[in-house]
Amino acid sequence: MTGATGLAKSDTPVILVVDDEAGVRDLLGDALRLGGYETFEAGDGMAALTALRKRPANLLVIDINMPLMDGFELLERLRSTGDLTPALMLSARGEKSDIARGLRLGADDYVTKPFSLEELLLRVAAILRRSAPKSSSSPILRCGPIQLNDELHQVTLGEELVELSPTEYRLLQYMMEHKGKVLSKTTLLSAVWEIDFDSESTVVDTYISYLRKKLNREDLEFIRTVRGVGFQLVEPK
Repeated sequence: MTGATGLAKSDTPVILVVDDEAGVRDLLGDALRLGGYETFEAGDGMAALTALRKRPANLLVIDINMPLMDGFELLERLRSTGDLTPALMLSARGEKSDIARGLRLGADDYVTKPFSLEELLLRVAAILRRSAPKSSSSPILRCGPIQLNDELHQVTLGEELVELSPTEYRLLQYMMEHKGKVLSKTTLLSAVWEIDFDSESTVVDTYISYLRKKLNREDLEFIRTVRGVGFQLVEPK
């Protein structure tokens, strides 16, 4: 059975590959199995939902452009039911709007086609590492009225409970652990997404934007942009 996260209980990570092209599924499946993972496949979003009812997965690799149900709708349906299984989106489109939509729906990362299998395997390994439970050095972190309780996996702003996705939570936790320090995009990509190779990813900017919308108030601004350098979490004066 799967829990709220939808994660499979297995020593060997299980990955569901969802793509409407059989050749792509075969290529990805071969590469992932050589990387030490178990895989199973689905040709579209509807087939993926059926497959997941029969077998849980630790990670979903989802193509965006598919018939019957595309990758966006599949991810939206999963997240609406509370299934937080990590997802890596594959896109032939590099438009920022598509990338932002996937991240907003709850994708953990994306790869734009064409891509190298080496990069794909690095991103898969990074997602699986960071989705594993981690303990913070301090269970409670504070920044002004923001409190993060890692034992409860809960963030509050004053008396208000702030709902965060797993990735938003990890980003805020890291920034709170390094409160006051200016953190570069490269540092955040490495610490939060475990991406330690050259990347044109806009994922940091996207998730910083999400945090600002959820935390900032008219008289409170917690996240500063230091142009050309990075981002800084500060206590509002």
